[in-house]
Amino acid sequence: MKIPIEVSARHLHLSQKDLEALFGVGYELTKFKDLTQLGDFAAEEFLTVKAGDKEIKNIRIVGPVRKETQVELSLTDSFVLGINPPIRISGDIQGTFGVFLKNEKKGNEISLEKGVIVSHRHIHCNPEEAEELKIKNRDMVSVKVKVIGD
Repeated sequence: MKIPIEVSARHLHLSQKDLEALFGVGYELTKFKDLTQLGDFAAEEFLTVKAGDKEIKNIRIVGPVRKETQVELSLTDSFVLGINPPIRISGDIQGTFGVFLKNEKKGNEISLEKGVIVSHRHIHCNPEEAEELKIKNRDMVSVKVKVIGD
């Protein structure tokens, strides 16, 4: 079976409460493009992530909104910000670092108490693929990669 391999760049998932605090009451994300993970999309909107006097601008928001806000960074991003977030499965944000999120266009800023992670390596597949592979959510798997071309 072939499953595409992709690299996920830094991005944010926002709760409805935080989305409205940053963009305005009733605001809805604008879809830029669908992602390969069914139901997810890259939004047109970007935010700045700040930790102390350090910041990274233009981090894309991924929709739809979630129950809790989460910031997914690379290890390199965390060095730039001077923080040391844990490597976690998406959604596992208990006991993690907080940062400031700023909407540069509106000037709105919020403080997160938690939510910053480096995403643990993982695969996404649809339910049919998972059944064929005999795996379920959060199973640990080994993946063999064949490099095509050169």
